[in-house]
Amino acid sequence: MAANCLERRKGDNMDKKVIIKSSITVVLLLTTLIVGILCFYALKPAEETAVLKMGSSGSQVRTLQTKLNNWGYNAGKVDGIFGSNTREAVKRFQRKNGLAVDGIVGSKTAAALGMTLSSGSSSNSSYNSSDTYLLAKCIYAEARGEPYLGQVAVGAVVLNRVRSSSFPNSISGVIYQPYAFTAVADGQINLEPNSSAYSAARDALNGWDPTNGCLYYFNPATATSSWIWSRQVKLTIGKHKFAI
Repeated sequence: MAANCLERRKGDNMDKKVIIKSSITVVLLLTTLIVGILCFYALKPAEETAVLKMGSSGSQVRTLQTKLNNWGYNAGKVDGIFGSNTREAVKRFQRKNGLAVDGIVGSKTAAALGMTLSSGSSSNSSYNSSDTYLLAKCIYAEARGEPYLGQVAVGAVVLNRVRSSSFPNSISGVIYQPYAFTAVADGQINLEPNSSAYSAARDALNGWDPTNGCLYYFNPATATSSWIWSRQVKLTIGKHKFAI
């Protein structure tokens, strides 16, 4: 009888040890999992914290420089490299618009500039080089005498039409839609675009829309359609009026 009790105690002790070991193993696994998750989010480059600052480069910096120059903040050469001139121009913009003056384009400064910052791929990923070329041709044919802001605006109108259910859903479809663009009707669409038209096309494809969603534009000095005058004009850039 005493032997049975002793064996039972030994068995109970072994069960307790197994339970304790299992509990420790579970706690260690959970701790490792939690630490791993915390490290992942700490090291992950989140889009919402994307910024443009000294040393940044690329199409977003070029868009920033173009906007600052067009608005008179003197960012210097539009080269896609965030240097001291760009930083000082950002500071002037921030000071003028009541923002924290740090020379860094974060979410608030980007919003004031009308930009969307992303650490991921650029917003024109759904378009190929042929689309860029055709859009540049349209910009050059329709707006080569316009200020750079007006060239980007023409490109933005084309892209706004692509996104609208009232128009074809491709750049080529919009541009070659019958009677849509004078430059297609008179053959100017076949002219080779210059570097300014290419840059304007890329900026439009990267999301810069100076028109805020306009679907039409026209030159009041040369427009022959009475219908276009019925559209609500939102702004004027150079010789073009932009409307919805």
